[in-house]
Amino acid sequence: MTLADFYLICFALGFSLCLLSFVFSGLHVHLPFKWHAGSVSAPHGMLRGAPHAGAAPRAPGSAALSWVNPSTLFAFLAWFGGTGYLLTQYYRVWFLLALGLAIVAGWAGAAIVSWFLVKVLLPHETILRDSDYELVGTVAKVNSPIREGGIGEIIFSQAGVRRCAGARMEDGRPLEKGREVVIARVEKGIAYVAPWEEWSN
Repeated sequence: MTLADFYLICFALGFSLCLLSFVFSGLHVHLPFKWHAGSVSAPHGMLRGAPHAGAAPRAPGSAALSWVNPSTLFAFLAWFGGTGYLLTQYYRVWFLLALGLAIVAGWAGAAIVSWFLVKVLLPHETILRDSDYELVGTVAKVNSPIREGGIGEIIFSQAGVRRCAGARMEDGRPLEKGREVVIARVEKGIAYVAPWEEWSN
């Protein structure tokens, strides 16, 4: 295997991995820097969906990404291989000089990709935390009246999205449309609620 073949293999491998990374991460902007795990219960005193006394403000989630990551390594390999191949195959540059220039080109390519990820894509990414998807303690509004011992419907905001769910009163009482409630627990997809004024007291 010649030196030109080695550079060509590096280029093909790096370019292919970059392409695969882009295609598969296109569903999610880039590789797994955003995730969501299972929920954990929040303390009853911490209500979400409306401001209230005693609740500490939540800082927005933020993602962190190292300047060295798979995307930059793939870019380095592609630029290194492509530059080395061109210099050895078409320009007949001395092999040590070609190696040095290929390494510099590889670092330049990796730096461009890393800068793009860290400065352009990453600032728009957030980590989805467990607490963002916990229903217990969420303030909601009755959208469809809750019948005595029956089920109605509530609407609420979660992670910036308007959602609805089936609901019934904790003690089985009826509740009219438009009342503000707090989700006390969730069982089998049904939210058990209590009137906001009773919960706050």
